[in-house]
Amino acid sequence: MATLANRRSVMNLFSSPTCPYCHRTRIVLSEKDISFEIIDVDLDNMPEDLLDLNPYHSVPTLVDRDLVLYDSGVITEYLDERFPHPPLMPVDPVSRGKSRLALYRVENDWYPLMHDIMTRGEKASAKARKMLRESLTAANEVFDVMPYFLSEEFSLIDCTIAPILWRLPVLGIELPDEAKAVKAYAERVFKREAFQASLTEEERDMRL
Repeated sequence: MATLANRRSVMNLFSSPTCPYCHRTRIVLSEKDISFEIIDVDLDNMPEDLLDLNPYHSVPTLVDRDLVLYDSGVITEYLDERFPHPPLMPVDPVSRGKSRLALYRVENDWYPLMHDIMTRGEKASAKARKMLRESLTAANEVFDVMPYFLSEEFSLIDCTIAPILWRLPVLGIELPDEAKAVKAYAERVFKREAFQASLTEEERDMRL
């Protein structure tokens, strides 16, 4: 593998093939049609470049010339500001504030449940699975209001929700009929060209 110093002319993303936070970042990069290079990371054997660049030794980590960013939320907002077309956040402060609040709720309500399902013991995993299934179903009316999450246009919120919905089969979650709008929303997002381009081989296997 070439050293990172030899790659500084292009944007680099340290990414794990199955990490939902990395997937979220790859969706944004694809939606923006940004040229970048993926550096696949084995989480059990982190490359020295990443250990040197990121004090948290975490993925995703983005390197844009001399700028190093970590945390998927920080990275995706940076990408939306650095590459403003197409915009993935509203322009006006009130709408932007509402979008950030929705992002906060997804990150704090649904992502931890997904993490518990994937990493905790059987009892805790079963509890988290039930909670996530019920929470997504309870949000059905919200998904039914507009083509995308509370918006006519695809946004950072959709980039954040999509990795969860894509992983439902491997999380052991089948949404009930009452979540019809959630299912329809998921299919709309999954059909997007940029979403398909964002998928790794390992992520494609999640839905075989």
